[in-house]
Order: sequence, then C-alpha cells, then structure tokens
Amino acid sequence: MASKNSFGAKSTLDVDGKSYEIFRLDAVKGEGLDVESLPFSLKVLLENLLRTEDGADITAEDIKALAGWDETAQPDKEIQFTPARVIMQDFTGVPCVVDLATMREAMADLGGDATKINPLAPAEMVIDHSVMADVFGTPEAFARNVEIEYERNRERYQFLRWGQGAFDDFKVVPPGTGIVHQVNIEHLARTVFTREVDGELLAYPDTCVGTDSHTTMVNGIGVVGWGVGGIEAEAAMLGQPVSMLIPRVVGFKLSGELPEGSTATDLVLTITEMVRKHGVVGKFVEFYGPGVAALPLANRATIGNMSPEFGSTIAVFPIDGETTSYLRLTGRSEEQIALVEKYAKEQGLWLDPAAEPRYSEKLELDLATVVPSIAGPKRPQDRVLVSEAKESFRTALVDYAGEVQHTTGYDEAVEESFPGSDAPSHDPAQSNGEDAPNTHLSAAATDGGRASTPVEVTLEDGTTFTLDHGAVTIASITSCTNTSNPSVMIGAALLAKKAVEKGLTRKPWVKTTLAPGSQVVSDYYDKAGLTPYLDKLGFNLVGYGCVTCIGNSGPLIPEVSAAVNENDLAVVSVLSGNRNFEGRISPDIKMNYLASPPLVVAYALAGSMDVDLFNDALGQDADGNDVFLKDIWPSPAEVEETIAGAINSDMFAESYADVFKGDERWRSLPTPEGNTFTWDEASTYVRKAPYFDGMPDEPAPVTDISGARVLLKLGDSVTTDHISPAGSIKADSPAGIYLTEHGVAPRDFNSYGSRRGNHEVMIRGTFANIRLRNQIAPGTEGGFTRDFTVEGGPVSTVYDASVHYQEAGIPLVVLAGKEYGSGSSRDWAAKGTSLLGVKAVIAESYERIHRSNLIGMGVIPLQFPEGQNAESLGLTGEETFSIAGITELNDGTTPSTVKVTTDTGVEFDAVVRIDTPGEANYYRNGGIMQYVLRNLLRG
Repeated sequence: MASKNSFGAKSTLDVDGKSYEIFRLDAVKGEGLDVESLPFSLKVLLENLLRTEDGADITAEDIKALAGWDETAQPDKEIQFTPARVIMQDFTGVPCVVDLATMREAMADLGGDATKINPLAPAEMVIDHSVMADVFGTPEAFARNVEIEYERNRERYQFLRWGQGAFDDFKVVPPGTGIVHQVNIEHLARTVFTREVDGELLAYPDTCVGTDSHTTMVNGIGVVGWGVGGIEAEAAMLGQPVSMLIPRVVGFKLSGELPEGSTATDLVLTITEMVRKHGVVGKFVEFYGPGVAALPLANRATIGNMSPEFGSTIAVFPIDGETTSYLRLTGRSEEQIALVEKYAKEQGLWLDPAAEPRYSEKLELDLATVVPSIAGPKRPQDRVLVSEAKESFRTALVDYAGEVQHTTGYDEAVEESFPGSDAPSHDPAQSNGEDAPNTHLSAAATDGGRASTPVEVTLEDGTTFTLDHGAVTIASITSCTNTSNPSVMIGAALLAKKAVEKGLTRKPWVKTTLAPGSQVVSDYYDKAGLTPYLDKLGFNLVGYGCVTCIGNSGPLIPEVSAAVNENDLAVVSVLSGNRNFEGRISPDIKMNYLASPPLVVAYALAGSMDVDLFNDALGQDADGNDVFLKDIWPSPAEVEETIAGAINSDMFAESYADVFKGDERWRSLPTPEGNTFTWDEASTYVRKAPYFDGMPDEPAPVTDISGARVLLKLGDSVTTDHISPAGSIKADSPAGIYLTEHGVAPRDFNSYGSRRGNHEVMIRGTFANIRLRNQIAPGTEGGFTRDFTVEGGPVSTVYDASVHYQEAGIPLVVLAGKEYGSGSSRDWAAKGTSLLGVKAVIAESYERIHRSNLIGMGVIPLQFPEGQNAESLGLTGEETFSIAGITELNDGTTPSTVKVTTDTGVEFDAVVRIDTPGEANYYRNGGIMQYVLRNLLRG
C-alpha cells in the first residue's frame, strides 16, 4: 500500500544522475517534534513509519509519537515496524520455508494461484548451523566434515534447494560458505536499500529482522536489525509489520583508542560487563562520540554481535566514512557506496562525532582503559582479567570439583609422560610434554566421590600424559563474533607462526578447531602465508559455520572424553565465541571461557586454565629456554602490516561472485521441481505443516471455550526455552520413540534444532524441557502432566495426554505466573502450544513477543485480574474451565475482559491481551498465516 504521506515527506534524491524517491525526515515538523536530535536508530524507525503510513496499522499519530519521543518516559506506545528484508539461518529458517510451501498447497486447494505465495520482503538464508567438528587436526577435516554434514542433512538441503528455485525473492547461501552474520555484513547488507515500488525506485535505510539473536552484528554497518522468532520472520516475509514499543535508547559514548595488547574481543567483553550491569533489556543501545570514528568497522561489528549478551535489542553504530570504506573493501559497487553516503548525509544519519543526541540513559568508556580479558566459566558477562584468570579459575573450580589442592612446579608424571612423542592421530602436528604447565592441580577424592587427579591417559598412538581439572580440552577459533574481524584473526595466525618458530606445540589433549565466518578468511591466511602455522598447531580448517559456539563442537578425543567422564574432571573449553552457558559447548565440559582468537591459540599451547599467561612459560624452545606469551604476541604494527598486504576488495568480490550457486555437491542434489513441493511421506526432517488442514476460504466465527482442561500449571518466569524443543533427543522421549518407530537409529536422531521442519518431532518436544515443573504433576520434572481423560488423572507425558484430550474433543488451557514466555523469541514455543490443542493461556503477565506469537498461532492470551493468580483464586489445575465473551471479537471489537468460570465455582474476569487491531485480525482468522493466505486469495 502506498504511503498516505500526511507530512508531505516524499521527495527525490539525485545521486550521480540517478533519481531515487525518498521520505525526508526533516519534513516532520510541528510543536514538540524534534527530529534532528533523535538518536540515529529512532530516525531510522521514523523513516520506516513515514514510508509505510497507511492510516490503519501505521498512522500520522504514530509518526508524531516517534518524532516527539520523550527520552525520559517508559515505553508504552506501540508501533508497527516493517523491515526491508529478512535474514535466516537454516535451523530456524527451515520451518519458515515449510510454512510457505504448505501455504502454497493451501492456496491451490482453495482454488487460488499458488505462485502468489512468495516472500513480499526479500528473504535470504545462510546454511551455517549444521556443520559439526567431527574431524579435526588434519588437512582433510574440512572436506570430511562437509561430507558428513550432507549425509546428515540431505533431506533438509533438498527441500531448501527446491525453495530457492520455487520462490521469488528467496535466496539460499549453500553450506560451506560462511556464518550468516558474517555473510550478512560482507555481502548481503545494503546499508541503504533500494526497491522498485509501483514503478518508482525507492531508497531507504536497510533494516532487517533475522531468525538468529546475533542478527545484531549488522548493526555495526549502520543497519537497524535484530533477532526475532520464526513467526515474526514469516510475518515480515509476508509483508506484515513487526509490532514493537518505541524503546528507550541508551547512548554509549566512546573516546580514546585501544592500547597495544588489547583486542576487539577484550573491548566487547568490557562493554558486555558494563552494559549488563547497567541494565538494557528491551532497550536500544547506540554508540556515539569521538571514539566511534577511531573504531574499525570490524570492531563495531564485533560489538554489535554481542547485543544479545548485553540484553539489548540492538547495539548500533551510525553511518560514517568507516562504513563506506568497509563497503568498498568488501566489494560493494561504487554506485551503492555513493548512494549510502549521500542518503545518510541528506537524512541526518551520518555520524557527527561531536554531536550529543537525546538519549534515555548514558554510559561512557575510554577505549584506552581496555585490558586483556576473557569471560567465564559460564556466562558472557562474567569478565575476568587475563592477569587474574588463574586465580579466578581456581575460585570457580570449587563449584565444579570441590576443594582442590594446588602444588607449584612440574608434576613428575607430566614431565615424563611423552618426551618427544607424536601427537594423537587426530592431528599430524607434533606435540611433546616438555612444555607442560608449571602449575598443577591436585584433588584427592572428595565427599562427592570424585576420583583422585591427575589422571593418566594413553592415546591410541601411545602418547601418554596426565589430565587434571582445568585442562583445556577444546580450543576453538569459532563463531561470528570474532571470525569476521581481521585484526584478531591475523593476530591469532601471527601468534601461531611465532609459536611454531619457537618450537611450541599444542598439548595433545586439546581438540583444536578453526571455523572462520567466511571463505575470505582462508584467502587472506593463504595470501599472508600463515595457514601452515595454524595447521602445525592443529588449527586446521574444520568448516565455515557456527560450529563450537552453538555446541557443534563434535566429540572430544575419545580417550580424553573417557577419562573426563570416568573421573568426573572439570575440564575447560576456550573459544572465540559469544556464548559459554553451561552444557552448551560439549556435554563433557563443565567450564567454558570466551577469549580472543590469539588467546585461544595461547591456551591451546598452555593446555590448562590453571596458568598465568602473563607470567608462566607456555613451553620451551629448542634450546630449552622458557617461552612466554610476550615473546610470541604480535605487535599492532605487525598485524596492520599483514592486513594491508593480505586483504583486498578483489578477495571479497571473487568469494561472493557466485555465492548462491554453491559447489558441485550442492548443485548435484536431486531436487524436486514445480511450484508446490512434493512431500516425502518417509521423511523425518521435513513434513507438511498442518496449519491449513481443512481451512475454509472465509474464517469461521470465533467461539467461546467450554469444558477445557489444564494441560500445565506453571510458576513464574517460564521462558520460551522451557516451552520450545531444544537440544538432544532422548531415546525414551515421545520424540525419540517417534523417530525409532520411523526407522531412525538413536545415533542418527540429530537434534531438535535440525528437525524443526518436522512438526511431529517438535510437538513431542514442546514443554519437555528437563527443568520444567508442572504443578499439577508434583514430584516430576520435564514434560509430564496428568491425563484427566483417564479415571484418577494418572501422570502422563504432555504429548500423550494432549493426544487423548484432542481425540476426546476437549480443549486445553495453560495456567502460568509472571513473565510467561520470557527469553529469546522462539516460534516453536507458540507453534507447539497450538498444535498440542491449547486454546488459551492464562498468565499473570507476559513477555511481549511470546504473547504476540500465541495470537499468531490462534491461541488467546488472557491475564489474571491485577493482584490475582492461580494460587490466590484457589485453582489447582484439576478443574474444568469455561471462558465466555470471546465471541465479541466477531463484531469487529476486542473485549477488554472475558468471564472465566470453573466447575468448582471459581469465577473471575480475565484481561484479554489482544493489544492491537492487527492482532485481533490474526486471531479471528485462526492465526497470522491463515490471515495472510486469505488476503492473498482475495487479492
């Protein structure tokens, strides 16, 4: 729909003889409206409203509310944001494409044109979440891991190949190319977007939503975008705006420059700690001040990437000369770069280092104060100075291994363990024990029954060593956060070169992996002649993907894994990632530390967290002299000189020339053809979604709910992680039983994430989190409830009970406490709820996005009266519920409350949390996808 243009903002912009239609921000004037002093991010949102104003969902009043933003007020005004594009990774993107494919069939079944179902906003997917580091430390690691990846994910990839050909405005970056966020900043992001609408060429800020929380990496190049759940992403693809509150904006002033020895990783960990402490959940963070101009683009992207770890919605940098220089380096056209600069300056989006925009709150950091840091052992905001890392580790170790004794000096067993022997067969690099750490942990058996340490381990090739608490068993250069940053990647490689030249090797118990964010990294490593040194230390390329940071670290060295588990050792991973939550990296590893790529290499050489990297020797050279970190740490000048000689725009242009084409393996995948997908009934990965089964072309009237039973009665702070299926699939779970019945062996179960395209698996995993406590099934944890279709209401799995309820035609409700659905937005938290037969959720309060997602799946969110909850009302969860008053929605209005009654005589007025006219339309249609489908059918 064309903009109503209430403010006369539509104008033209000439760039080198080419004319673009734009919506001018300075056209918004009037009493109390101060656009010029708005933060950069709110100016971008304001342009979005100006361009999409339709008088219904987006009104002149919305525009005035944003232009007249009161930076001191708490957010209470809802607006509709229409992103320019959608970016997806394969885990979360596959169900989006499944839904689009299913919509096509439904459109055809209703007599419409199936080809009308296309993304209305450009959608791009990067397949990066599926590669695992099964093989490492060998030149064949990359090829072998990609081969295994295709074996595991063949069905999903064939489906995505079909989608790439069948849908307009949908592109897929094949496996083995890079990490979604790095590909986004290096190639996909436009900074200023152009699109032909009704015969006019429009120019406007590039904005995006993505199905990954670290979509915020693109904030580093002046793109306002953030991570959303699959339902919001699907809505955006189908032209529906994303509902949001006008946020508070925290201004973060930067000054000074980073000192020698400190890296971008140290900076981002410092910022993460500061911002977490300040509190920014639900807020925008925006960087400004003279220090921004001195900050390389790669460092900005590193900071933007960590926004989810701050807790903020975005962490954005305005556009400036550094932005355009980066666009030029990464191979964008001169025409595009000229447009970005002229548009940004014309609209007041160009950085003025001296300006002080209006902000709700302010923070400040002098970059010169940043010191080398790591974070751990279990949260990214738990920053530890490298100088204090040894003592910090020892303090934290007590929580994992009880009291331990510390003895200084080489342990004889370590010293004698492998003089000059070869490293394990996983890695051709040489390794010997002469450079073992000079501090040793010793733990007698504790009250917890742990075995004594250290433990002697012998590898298959005869290499012998002792393993202790704190041993670094994974050292991984991985994840989008750092692998997009040439300074830290080159720094790591130069450190590896100097280490090899000094005769140092990694310890044989360390699994070393290198997973860059794009192929360009390998190109500049090769050009700089640094690849052989990384290979020598075992940091061979294992894949271009997220790998370790999302738990795809693969198995530890088998003998190490056995020793760790048999002796309950608290061992460590060190990774250049963004998340180090307990259990995330490897089931064998209890403690995880985030570190810069150079420090990852250093810890691989040291082999233990129980080391002072600044004062303890990493090993000895050929003459027996101690080698310290300072002896091999590259200077900033060396790093910059190497970058200047090894990286150029031709690399990016060549690497991305055929980025959507893929290699021979991708192109040769047998792929179904046609406008609708031919579903394989035997597939356990991709199945036709049931959302449109039996759907009429006009929605049936909404009905009240009667005779409902409680599926779950939950407490406060139940998150989407508690609701949505995630992690490994256990053989005795409903999902595991389903897969076994369909001929899948447990070793091939893969994860819930990889099977998001199969609703049968996902329904069975909904509400099955092992930490979930359902109060109507006391004494249980996980996916259990009581089944009141059976006399006495015995304990059952949530899934099995829901099947019985649906067979009996009994609707279901969920009772919950405060902050229901908090945490990351996860589409399956709402999809699974709906498919289990839940018609209403009654909670004390909601997290905004999950509440909206429930409506998008046809579930009505209700709220207990102020000050009331299930306990105060005497609800046990064993009652039968009726809810009256929902039918008022059929009259085009939304009731403020509905009447809830139970068979035990409890009665109360529940608040209806359908908050906007758009949400009411979604609910009347049974969900957002049904609403869009019917609109397209009529249009």
